[in-house]
Amino acid sequence: MAGRYPETGLQGGHRGFYERRLCENRGAARPGVPELRNERIRGRVLVRAGVTAERLLEPVSRVFGVASLSPAVEVEADLDQIAAAGRVELRQALSLQFAGREAVRFRVKVNRADKGFPKRSNQIERELAEAVMPEFPALQVNLGSPELSLEVDLRQEGPWVFARRIPGPGGLPVGVMGRVVCLLSGGIDSPVAAWLAMKRGMRVDFVSFYSFPHVGPQLREKLIRQVENLNRWQPTAKLTIVPFTPIQEAIRDSCPPSYRTVLYRRAMQRIASKIAFRSNAKALITGESVGQVASQTLENMTVIEAASALPVLRPLVTMDKLETIALARRIGSYETSNLPAPDCCTVFQPDHPVIYGILEEALAAEQGLDLAAMTAEAVRGSERLRFPE
Repeated sequence: MAGRYPETGLQGGHRGFYERRLCENRGAARPGVPELRNERIRGRVLVRAGVTAERLLEPVSRVFGVASLSPAVEVEADLDQIAAAGRVELRQALSLQFAGREAVRFRVKVNRADKGFPKRSNQIERELAEAVMPEFPALQVNLGSPELSLEVDLRQEGPWVFARRIPGPGGLPVGVMGRVVCLLSGGIDSPVAAWLAMKRGMRVDFVSFYSFPHVGPQLREKLIRQVENLNRWQPTAKLTIVPFTPIQEAIRDSCPPSYRTVLYRRAMQRIASKIAFRSNAKALITGESVGQVASQTLENMTVIEAASALPVLRPLVTMDKLETIALARRIGSYETSNLPAPDCCTVFQPDHPVIYGILEEALAAEQGLDLAAMTAEAVRGSERLRFPE
């Protein structure tokens, strides 16, 4: 199987590092596959394994950095063998993608990277078309807008023949942009934000806040399921579950009701920053979107972020809820996020939360709290889980 990575290929002097990380991530995506080998060839990563290409398609399609992939057949540098392999690949592609069609726009495309091959690309394309088309009456030559292409990659390492290009997730290999920590709420937004961060090359760990007994054990199970689902897109992850009840009760008892939600979130930023420093994470990720709820006005987001010791990245900041839901469905997180399990943000909610918070007012409201001790105790009492176990 051949995979393409055009964006990774644009990284100049860091290209080798990006390619190595891409190969590492591909290997981690396929545990238990026998005889697995990755080979880096300029503009391609070849995956060889002791299983059929079809078995590899699903896990490889979740490796960020892969723009597209093709099940390919390796043959000798001989036109008859190339044509024979082409007929097999076309037969499979037609049955999978164009069953019942009477006409399919078609072309042959040759990439002659091996200039020692005795014939030029356009000559090879014509000869291959003449060799394979009689067997498939539905094929109609259309060089400008083909629906199906028989492709041949002629390289010194060996020719490869394929007739399918399956879209990959694109982006950058997970890990090349370092590690971040996502504040995972249990809702729809934060898993999507984490997925988008992974797509831009960040390895994502997670921190969640658990207000037992005000919320039940269903939330903990839901959080674990969310991370298990997201971890299909990266090799490993850590989930830290923070006991948040003492902090919420202290804020409830000592602070103005209208500022409760803002102060909860400021406390979360402090705790998440401490946890992030332990793993050398470079930023925090949240699922915030401007104007979606009362705490997500620009004023409140500014007040909340001021409590963080790290930059706060918001991949969903300009997306509306319908866009986020559509992406959640596509990546497979929506069903888990929609399970009935209230999170800690629903605890002790004020009737009239502040909409346009002011930092000085938030700082004044926190004056009666021992923030350092509360933060340290929350971090110390946290539960830490690794994925995969």
